[in-house]
Amino acid sequence: MVKDGMVKELKRLLGMGRSLKDSSRMAEMSEKSARKYRDQDGLPSQQKKVRDYRTKKDAFADVWSEVQQRLEREPRLKSKTLFEWLQGAYPGQFPTTTSRTFERRVHNWKSLHGPGKTVFFSQVHQPGRLAASDFTVCNELGVTIAGHRFEHMFYHCVLTYSNVESVRLSFSESFEALSAGIQKAFWEFGGVPRHHRSDSLAAAVRNHTIRREFTERYSALMTYYRCDAERTNARCANENGDVESSHGKLKDRIDQALMLRGSRDFESREAYVAFVEELVQRANENRQKEFHEEKAHLSRLPDSRLDTDDVIKGVRVSKGSTITVRTNTYSVPSRFIDETVDLRISAETITVTHQGERIQTMPRLIGKKQAAINYRHIIDTLVRKPGAFASYRHREELFPTSVFRMAWDHLRTVHTEAVTDKLYVQILHIAAQESQDAVANALRFLLNNQDTIDVESVRKLVANAAGIPAVTDIHVDPPDLHEFDSLLTAFDKECPNHDESIEARITEEESFVDGIIHDVQSDVPDIQPDIVSDQSIEGPVSANDPQLLSGSSDSSCDREPEPLGLSVGTDDTRMRDSEARPDQAIDDAVETPDRQDVGFVRLPSITTSGDSSTGVAEGWLVSPPVRKRVDLWETRLREEPRSVCVIGATDSSGTQPLVHDVQPPRTTTPAGQERLTPPQNDQATVGLRRTDHRRPRLRATKPRRNGSPVHPVSRTLRARQCSADKQPGLQQMGSDFQRRHDHRRSHRSTRPSQRHHRIDRPQLSSRISKEGQNHNNPLTPPPFPNGNSNCR
Repeated sequence: MVKDGMVKELKRLLGMGRSLKDSSRMAEMSEKSARKYRDQDGLPSQQKKVRDYRTKKDAFADVWSEVQQRLEREPRLKSKTLFEWLQGAYPGQFPTTTSRTFERRVHNWKSLHGPGKTVFFSQVHQPGRLAASDFTVCNELGVTIAGHRFEHMFYHCVLTYSNVESVRLSFSESFEALSAGIQKAFWEFGGVPRHHRSDSLAAAVRNHTIRREFTERYSALMTYYRCDAERTNARCANENGDVESSHGKLKDRIDQALMLRGSRDFESREAYVAFVEELVQRANENRQKEFHEEKAHLSRLPDSRLDTDDVIKGVRVSKGSTITVRTNTYSVPSRFIDETVDLRISAETITVTHQGERIQTMPRLIGKKQAAINYRHIIDTLVRKPGAFASYRHREELFPTSVFRMAWDHLRTVHTEAVTDKLYVQILHIAAQESQDAVANALRFLLNNQDTIDVESVRKLVANAAGIPAVTDIHVDPPDLHEFDSLLTAFDKECPNHDESIEARITEEESFVDGIIHDVQSDVPDIQPDIVSDQSIEGPVSANDPQLLSGSSDSSCDREPEPLGLSVGTDDTRMRDSEARPDQAIDDAVETPDRQDVGFVRLPSITTSGDSSTGVAEGWLVSPPVRKRVDLWETRLREEPRSVCVIGATDSSGTQPLVHDVQPPRTTTPAGQERLTPPQNDQATVGLRRTDHRRPRLRATKPRRNGSPVHPVSRTLRARQCSADKQPGLQQMGSDFQRRHDHRRSHRSTRPSQRHHRIDRPQLSSRISKEGQNHNNPLTPPPFPNGNSNCR
């Protein structure tokens, strides 16, 4: 498509003496088009012809004369109305899809032949001449005060030249609110404009007269400030367009600020007003240049503000102990019946005085034909005449809160109407004499507990108001910690390699365990054992059972092997007792910390094949509570097999746990074979905490860890390893064991070994082999590196 610019470029190039071919190429058009526009004088836009023909048939040609007649007779008819009339007059001829074509046809006719429209004239604003004001409702902002919806409006006043504005919180379009807003704005502006314009407010304009003069009070206010009053015509908001457009901008700023704040709830009304005032002040700071110019043209303010509160004198109190103020009803104390009182009405309150003494100040009602009845003013008479309550005109005002209404509804389900009214009036009388909040709490307590509501119950609860729980008080019974012990009767499910078949292997060597237990019992004449199992097992046993403990060595390569001991206490620093003796006699006393309840632990020493030089090793037997069966632990690969038995014993203080080593002694033959030797009766007795205070479950620590003698994991005790050639020592056991986050134990894992106890894996032999060890014999385990065993 050839445009005007291309033709102009073509003629410029031709005028410079270039050829037609070169000029057409440079003008980006064909040579034929260039020759056409070279021979013509006009541009392409000037050669366009107006299309005066139709591309398809006019559907409204036959009926347009009828439509035009109606439009000429009444130009205010809308195209939609006329189209519906055509569809009714000619059914099926004009489908709905042709409505847009008909609307364009009507719009074009009105543009050519229709009446004139209203003209809006832009005004030139002069500094200091005019201030426009109006009320704007702000309920759509959704503001809440302490969680309750806050319905309100603002009186908004704007200087039309600089657009500096002032706002005041209001609740009605009364004259008192209008007067307070105007005076606040003038004093914030620092001067008075020459004219003040408002719409046809009933508080300022007499709308029910032909002349529509201003009210006397509004005229007096304008006279006091030497300002000329102006008003707009009814239903002509555009005449006060400066403030009307500012309404939308003000509410938009407040709404955006509330979104940015993240909450529309405020603690108090004052906090919300301060929030809005800050927004208005921030907006006025951007208008200071024009405002300084306008302020020079404002008139001087008077010395003080004008008191515009309405004062009404000589209002007589009716026999119902009420007064009527501008169609609204208010109650006063009954002693003023048939007396006259004076009223002072402000924008939000009404003050009642009698003979110069103030009687009460009450909030001003919003609206017409409303009522505000205080039950304290009439309860003395109502309690003597409870029958008047049922049909009282302002009965709904006698329910101070929703709790009182709920109590009245509850009484109606139990008693008759007469009895219900009598009881409720007496309860209301208690609220008037004592405390409304105390009675409300008492009713709430009775309703929640589904108790009978009567006067005496309410009176007693009010007298003992401190004993009524608050609304937010929730009582939850503490759990009984002893109930959790019932969950510990089964095996420890923490270990993934628990073998349930271990219990089936307990019955293989009954005679051997019976002999061991008999020998152990013979050395303890004062304790009655409760035998719960009768066999022991040798060989690899799972370390997953939390009731048993296997002893082993625990020493490093650069120190002497640390003797195995059962930690039964801690020092004052909550650390392991470093002064515990490695070896202790049978009759030695064991010191325990304060508040420790101990039982008895016997540690017999039995020779085993753990060391070829001595042939002595120790094991422990941990007794569970009475009526608990014995469980066995398997040793791990290349570990010394041990037999462990757990029994219960009873002394004067009750059942106490016993720890015995029932590992049969072994001797080593020259061929490397082991055989059992008669058990020895060397035993040591130490104190152990009772099972009813702590869980009696013990578990060995992980191999190759320098842990404490007893280590708790998930409320389960773990025994540290001990040297196989040392007599077990004794240490104190306290209430505070090393925890998983302890400094020296932070590297220890709290989970059981993931190694399967039935899979044999090769291990490295010790660098320093002991004499007499046969490393090639699979039945003889090699010494452990660092002197530590892998026994759990």
